[in-house]
Amino acid sequence: MKKIFKSAVAIMGFVLLQNVANAQTIVDVAVGSKDHSTLVAAVKAAGLVETLQGKGPFTVFAPVNSAFAKLPAGTVESLLKPENKATLTAVLTYHVVAGNLLAADVLKAIEAGGGKATVTTVQGAALTAAVSNGKVVLTDAAGNQATVVATDLKATNGVIHVIDAVSWSSFLSL
Repeated sequence: MKKIFKSAVAIMGFVLLQNVANAQTIVDVAVGSKDHSTLVAAVKAAGLVETLQGKGPFTVFAPVNSAFAKLPAGTVESLLKPENKATLTAVLTYHVVAGNLLAADVLKAIEAGGGKATVTTVQGAALTAAVSNGKVVLTDAAGNQATVVATDLKATNGVIHVIDAVSWSSFLSL
């Protein structure tokens, strides 16, 4: 019996070590995605790496590289300049919500809200979620929309939902 107990403890210890070794923060998950290299560069330029590696939990609506490419020519380059750090921070924090909102939670909130759910971003503005053609669509304060294209990328300090557009026009005067 003692052998079985020791074996079970050893196996549980190995599994626990594997889980710790595989633990990734939101930043780690984004860094590991080839589709989020522009977002990672922006997070670094804004000085938000440490924050997004923090305890959280955070829900991040993470635009893919092609979403940044849709912005007017020169926008990303301009945002990444040190003198535009405050604006870049505002744009990025508009994509972050405090808490751990899984896709099922968002859908329940939309249903409970009669077809819409509004969340307040870390930046302080509202994002409205609704379902259109079977997909969750986010609308920012300026009326810009982004479709959620992947959900529930879990991290140790929150969750990432991938989106196809960047909410930005409310902040830019570049």
